[in-house]
Amino acid sequence: KNTIGEILNECFEELCEPELIQPTFVTDYPVEVSPLAKPHRSKPRLTERFELFVTGREFANSFSELTDPVDQRVRFEAQAAKKFAGDEEACDVDEEFLTALEQGMPPTGGLGIGIDRVCMLLTNSPTIKEVIAFPLLKPDA
Repeated sequence: KNTIGEILNECFEELCEPELIQPTFVTDYPVEVSPLAKPHRSKPRLTERFELFVTGREFANSFSELTDPVDQRVRFEAQAAKKFAGDEEACDVDEEFLTALEQGMPPTGGLGIGIDRVCMLLTNSPTIKEVIAFPLLKPDA
């Protein structure tokens, strides 16, 4: 991890996340770990993003989508460099998405929570891979 945002996020994941037993919303994530989220309106280096944690696990992720194609390209290129360096969670440059942004994508946002995360809660599973409904997406054991 090279940046302050990445280091802060890693510290949060290791030290704080397991302690969030009661439903807790964590807001304003670093730009470096939120490649698709819009920059925060009043807090430089942060994004308009929140995650819901329950029983020490993430159950929802939500953010205002970045709609600036220039900023998005810079972030995608940074992600692609991380992927090339071996970061399995990093993404590639998505030219089709960038084209949509260049055409004038309207402000968007969303909330990611599905039946798989509810199953995680009900079965006390530590990762989503353990309850995923599509076995072809699971890594070989």
